[in-house]
Amino acid sequence: MRRFLWLVLALACTVTFFGPAVAQAQEEEGAGEAVRGSIVQRPEEGEPEPVEGVEIRISTAAGEEIGVATSDAEGNYLLELPGPGDYVAELNQESLPEGVGLTNPDRATLEFTVASGQQRPLLFPLGEGAARGGRRLGAFLSLLVSGITFGFIIAMAAVGLSLIFGTTGLVNFAHGDLVTFGALVAWWINVRGGIHLVPATILAVIVGIVGGLALNAGLWRPLRHRGTGLIAQLVISIGLGLALRYIYLIVFGGRTAPYAQYAVQRGLELGLVRVAPKDLVTIALSIVVLVGVALVLQKTKIGKAMRAVSDNADLAASSGINVERVIQFVWGFGAGLAALGGVLFGLNQQVHWEMGSLLLLLMFAGVTLGGLGTAYGALVGSLVIGIFVQTSTMIIPPEMKEVGGLLVLILVLLVRPQGILGRAERVG
Repeated sequence: MRRFLWLVLALACTVTFFGPAVAQAQEEEGAGEAVRGSIVQRPEEGEPEPVEGVEIRISTAAGEEIGVATSDAEGNYLLELPGPGDYVAELNQESLPEGVGLTNPDRATLEFTVASGQQRPLLFPLGEGAARGGRRLGAFLSLLVSGITFGFIIAMAAVGLSLIFGTTGLVNFAHGDLVTFGALVAWWINVRGGIHLVPATILAVIVGIVGGLALNAGLWRPLRHRGTGLIAQLVISIGLGLALRYIYLIVFGGRTAPYAQYAVQRGLELGLVRVAPKDLVTIALSIVVLVGVALVLQKTKIGKAMRAVSDNADLAASSGINVERVIQFVWGFGAGLAALGGVLFGLNQQVHWEMGSLLLLLMFAGVTLGGLGTAYGALVGSLVIGIFVQTSTMIIPPEMKEVGGLLVLILVLLVRPQGILGRAERVG
């Protein structure tokens, strides 16, 4: 408990030291909010062509009109905004030239958030009047790629959550805030420190590992040694998550901010699918990391020890395995994966102080769907959830897409209560 008090004191000192400096930096950024972009037509053959005279109406989330941006001869448009906040952009399809339409008609209206000092780009992909079936197929394939990307991001964070549950039995509601921690550390190093995002990501993962080790050593290990029950630990994790979340709000602020690199990219044409290069990198990096996790679990001594502790901690201890050392490793390992997942999520959605907590419910859904306590189950379940969440927006409003992910969780568990890769257990 003494270590935990020292940890709380350190967090308070961090807020006291960094809070004023961050607030001052935010005030210096507080001007120049705008939306901008280019309206171009992408024919099936030839180079993209700018489209002049396209009207984009901007209003607040409450419906108050801000103004209308009109594309010039180069296809460019720019409209200044009154300040940071939530806005809605609606493309006037009647202002499009004859024979030109949105490649995805559902993107005529976009909801977006503008941070302090940010000039937010808006994308309205146009193309020649293709058949409706072709457009819908292209939209579905694009959403499928987006769902795979999102699923891998969920899996990156959920594997650590599953390993922690498997070795300790703790349902850690603060795990989402470890995701946020990784994203914020990478943003601070990248934007404030001026270091490229790639080395900033490596440093953020290292800091995340240290943070996970510190949390276990300062809080969770003393609680285990005192015999604190799992229900009490669950409640403590909820309180810890709330505390960390509002520390992030004080230090980082309530805005949404991009990284210095790769924030806006031109999509690559892959047949009917348009995909950003950063999404392809996210998928490739996730596959490499998750394959590495699988190799660690299957081929290394510590991986076999982790699986032994997850199966039966008492039996593992009686066979000579240092259970406490394994748990310490799992906390560092899981926190590092959560930090990497946070960076990838921030690259995909931009960085926000509660981004991890918004992802937490989907992480639990992925872990439960795949099978509690199994790393491979967390991967499979997260992919299913990510794909279903993104592709369901073709049928339901985007604001309700998380509901679709929870619906598939319910349907699968009705048929297979132990999850996709979980083991059936006898009760009673």
